[in-house]
Amino acid sequence: MNRINQLFQNSPKNLLSIYFCAGCPTLDGTADVIRTLEKNGVDMIEIGIPFSDPMADGIVIQDAATRALRNGMSLRILFDQLRDIRRDVRIPLILMGYLNPILHFGFEAFCRKCTECGIDGVIIPDLPFREYEANYKAVAQKYDIRIIMLITPETSEKRVREIDAHTDGFIYMVSSAATTGAQKDFDTRKQAYFKKIQDMNLRNPRMVGFGISNKQTFDAACSHSSGAIIGSRFVTLLNEYKGDAGKAVAHLKEDLEQGLSLIHI
Repeated sequence: MNRINQLFQNSPKNLLSIYFCAGCPTLDGTADVIRTLEKNGVDMIEIGIPFSDPMADGIVIQDAATRALRNGMSLRILFDQLRDIRRDVRIPLILMGYLNPILHFGFEAFCRKCTECGIDGVIIPDLPFREYEANYKAVAQKYDIRIIMLITPETSEKRVREIDAHTDGFIYMVSSAATTGAQKDFDTRKQAYFKKIQDMNLRNPRMVGFGISNKQTFDAACSHSSGAIIGSRFVTLLNEYKGDAGKAVAHLKEDLEQGLSLIHI
């Protein structure tokens, strides 16, 4: 069974997924960050593929991508860094990147490399659902790679149900149609959106991302989904601690401290 499906089967609530950008703040830190996050109880990791025009990302992740590219990060280097990661890492690993560098690499070659490295799923924010169905779904399934689709408060109920019917793994619920970035809390409109999706009784579990940074936002996300994805806050901390993932995740734990009884860290 794919590790993503296994995770949600075994631990359906209060999951913590962390995003970081490969190659930032240092080119060679990717494997160390992954191992450190797993040792600290993180349930799933999203590894960002840096791109020069990350349209869904806020300033923190844009800056991280720029720095990673300046450091020399590329898909080929990333796959090389991940080659032996499954010797000791057991949690699900997801690559998150834009379509352009993936197509430049070759989509089937990309999926093949994902399988070789033990990558379980891919998030491609600028891949339209119809294009996924027509051109990419069959290839991804051939390599047992889960393509995770995003939904926003503007996504129609019909499209949400289509995504639920034709994808597997989980659905990435974007907390707003804006770009990524930490928020102090979620307003009633966002929480109503979370509940509306929960009440649709979808087949796939959901994870909430964009804006998770503290106990309030983590708890609000988890109350109507399987868990939360933290990106910008961790990327900021990783930069502040000059690539020391242990110190960065320890600080993140402090941010979430009041909610630690809910999660496994």
